[in-house]
Amino acid sequence: MQDNNQDDFKRELGLLDGTMLVVGSMIGSGIFIVSSDMIRQVGSAGWLTLIWVLTGLITVIAAVSYGELSAMFPKAGGQYVYLKEAYGKLTGFLYGWSFFAVIQTGTIAAVGVAFSKFSAYLYEPLSDENILFEMRSFKLNAAQIVSIITIVFLTYLNSRGVKNSKILQTVLTIIKILSLLGLIFFGFTLAAKTAIWDANWADAWSTRSFVKDTCSWLPISGTALITGISAAFVGSIFSSDAWNGVTFIAGEIKNPKRNVGLSLFLGTLIVSVIYVLANLMYLAVIPLNEIATAQSDRVAVVASQYIFGNIGTLIIAVMIMISTFACNNGLIMAGARVYYTMAKDGLFFKKAANLNYAGVPSWALWAQCFWASALCLTGKYGDLLDFVVIIVLIFYILTIYGIFILRKKSPDAERPYKAFGYPFLPALYILAASAISIALLVTKTSTCGWGVLIMLTGIPIYYFTKSKGE
Repeated sequence: MQDNNQDDFKRELGLLDGTMLVVGSMIGSGIFIVSSDMIRQVGSAGWLTLIWVLTGLITVIAAVSYGELSAMFPKAGGQYVYLKEAYGKLTGFLYGWSFFAVIQTGTIAAVGVAFSKFSAYLYEPLSDENILFEMRSFKLNAAQIVSIITIVFLTYLNSRGVKNSKILQTVLTIIKILSLLGLIFFGFTLAAKTAIWDANWADAWSTRSFVKDTCSWLPISGTALITGISAAFVGSIFSSDAWNGVTFIAGEIKNPKRNVGLSLFLGTLIVSVIYVLANLMYLAVIPLNEIATAQSDRVAVVASQYIFGNIGTLIIAVMIMISTFACNNGLIMAGARVYYTMAKDGLFFKKAANLNYAGVPSWALWAQCFWASALCLTGKYGDLLDFVVIIVLIFYILTIYGIFILRKKSPDAERPYKAFGYPFLPALYILAASAISIALLVTKTSTCGWGVLIMLTGIPIYYFTKSKGE
């Protein structure tokens, strides 16, 4: 093994690669699915669109704010490094712990299973209904096996070096951007109907909740409205997450002081615009009731059937498979760099600090692969959604507040790029994300509370590992 310092990483990724990593990591399966549940929560075209626009705005604000931190600390580890520098090792460890336990591995598992679910459209025996093994309450289905195989394959590809995975990432991401834009274009040109659009926007700001049992709408206000809006934000924020992945591989980016921040801005802007356009297309093509009642929430499948007829199901299945495959490649590539940097600081398994012959942290990659595969087998990854989002938001808030702390703590530090709109835009993000977090904790205590609990269990683990290391 090499003597591993940050310079061991090979700087082989340019601005296009960084931007494609941001876009590829963000666009997974969410945009094809979550709008169905969002409509059931808020009940109107206006609220659906507003939530996607607001999510896009706060995501871009967060990304351009991160630009200052990425320019100050242009090395592997990204958000973990920023939190450690602003608050100390404990906060950095809590992020890394949450990242490994739930955030990154849980998302990799969920995206892997989304890939397998849609592959079953092409070959039915791959579905989650095909039980291969059963022992008491444990059931192993074909979809879980497919998801694990894809995670293992992508981990193997990434362990061979960043060059192969970056080519795959860039090619697949360009394909899925063009596919999504194609779906949006053909939706508006071939299937959009003025009557459907007008009907969907006729009562654009009424707030209703959809009752599945009776297939009817109930007006909501007050606490129920706050609950509905909070639940809707879970879908859009989860779909817009993972944009910070490029900061984790800053050690492999050419001219990171410029390109990391620019990749963050361009990537989040591209995805936010595509997401808003996709939802406007849904509203132009599908009646509101059909969005709410889409089978398995696959709203994009319904749209594709309206646009292309019966072959639309196959088109969207292939498109989502490409999308989720590229998404997981970006997640797997980025995640291992966090464990590598933590191990360098003595806060993770020592072997994770080693780079292999190809200059990548292969041990960290395979540890991540093992835990993500285990999460695939639990069958409960869908339940992770709420508490992934709450943990993600808490650490985004802390990281962006870290800009204010570091401005005071290190006023003379080199800042090749300064947060756009400071202090107003970073403060606006902190207020908006805090409001969503509080609403989630109040209205979804059972799930979001577990998320916070998982994060807090990192405190005794930190002190235990620290005492063992002394």
